[in-house]
Amino acid sequence: TREAIIRLWHQVHSKGQKMEIIQEKENGIIHIIIKGRLDSESAPEADRVVRKIVTKENIRLLFDICDLEYLSSAGLRLILMAAKEVYKKGGQIVLCSFNERVRKIFESSKLTTAESVAAGLKKFS
Repeated sequence: TREAIIRLWHQVHSKGQKMEIIQEKENGIIHIIIKGRLDSESAPEADRVVRKIVTKENIRLLFDICDLEYLSSAGLRLILMAAKEVYKKGGQIVLCSFNERVRKIFESSKLTTAESVAAGLKKFS
């Protein structure tokens, strides 16, 4: 049987622009789609949403950041915190769909590469 899709939508306004977090759950995978700006103004609300999710044991979390227009150090910190919590509780986390701007931020921070993201996707499925 296919698990029903649960979809929650959160909007935060930052510097006149909005950030959207769409949360879906299907087949035991929690899929978080972040659109817009993940910066120092929107990160606290995003943190509140993500912390509720990562409190569970053995979760499988997929961050889709294709439509992320801007990622600040506060946003990067949020993603790292989520990964740390998920791994600590025996879960899995994968980042996917990097756009070119966000990929450069991750690569310049030496936190991940396209190869490790692709490897993570293979392990995740």
